[in-house]
Amino acid sequence: MKSKLAAALVCALLLCSNASAEEPFKRIAPPPQGKLYHAVMAEDPTLSDEQTSSESVEEYEAAAGKRVAIVYFTHNWFEGREFPLETAQWIDERGCVPYVRLMLRSDYRQNRADKRYSLSKIIAGRFDDDLRAWAAAARDFGRPMLVEYGTECNGKWFPWNGWWNGRGRTGGFGDPAVADGPERFVAAFRHIVEVMRAEGAGNITWVWHPDASDVPDVDWNRFENYYPGDGYVDWIAVSAYGPQVPTWEWAETFREMIDPWYRRAVALAPDKPLYVAEFGCTHNSEASENDPAFRADNWARAALDDILGGRWPGLIGFSWWNEAWQNDNKPEHDTNMRIQDWKPLRKVFRKALRENRKKLQLKPRMR
Repeated sequence: MKSKLAAALVCALLLCSNASAEEPFKRIAPPPQGKLYHAVMAEDPTLSDEQTSSESVEEYEAAAGKRVAIVYFTHNWFEGREFPLETAQWIDERGCVPYVRLMLRSDYRQNRADKRYSLSKIIAGRFDDDLRAWAAAARDFGRPMLVEYGTECNGKWFPWNGWWNGRGRTGGFGDPAVADGPERFVAAFRHIVEVMRAEGAGNITWVWHPDASDVPDVDWNRFENYYPGDGYVDWIAVSAYGPQVPTWEWAETFREMIDPWYRRAVALAPDKPLYVAEFGCTHNSEASENDPAFRADNWARAALDDILGGRWPGLIGFSWWNEAWQNDNKPEHDTNMRIQDWKPLRKVFRKALRENRKKLQLKPRMR
């Protein structure tokens, strides 16, 4: 009698275990209508470039006066191909969703091809073992996360842009009627998603992230040509920056960049949530004397007013690029977008977020 009871208990435990193992992963959901996720990329100056820490996020939150729901960070493969588990864990432990900027590149240099991590090699499966291992670790992490590949794909500065992969030529890859450069990007993006999905990483929400501007501004390089398709993209993100170095004398306002991008993005994928993954502006005291709109505080105020004011109703969140870096040997040329380092910019964020606190979704929603 005891043996039958024990066997029944073991069987029941196994059934429960199997059932839980087969339960679908939870994923981040868009916020309720009319609300926006508050997020940040908060660089830690004590770590290597573009790396974040819990302390750097806390510094941003203290300056902004509000918590964030999403923490955006860079994972460069030249620093290691392993899933960034430690970073993902501390982000999750503080009640936020990790958003990984997956950068298959050899170094920080821009405006050049990358022979090691070329689109052709990705498509051919040269990194499938690494991608499978990355996906398995993401799956085992088990918590909701956002992942993008091909940041600012329509920008020539990154090696996955079509300029370095066939440009507007046709007939060298895939459909002979489609420009080879963007077509290779689409194939690489799809390949990465397919490999990771095959490993069961159902906790990943996939983000496609063009820039607000097509650079170069030619037909074959329009961001629409890089869209991997509804079946491969969950959210659509965008970057839009004001002056990024103090020597810039002019740049577009956030509205001037986002208005045309928004119209095109909605026409391209009307059912996809839209998200400002990167926006920022450095202070330039000299240029701002000629055009006060490009003081960092004024630029950011106008951007936040439009974002939080509902000018673009399809937006579901925004993430300030809270970083500083050196450009040359002259300190006056340093870039600094960190809101905690300049009082006027800090005041803009605190005021905008306080006055619009009911519009902020500070806790991630799951589904």
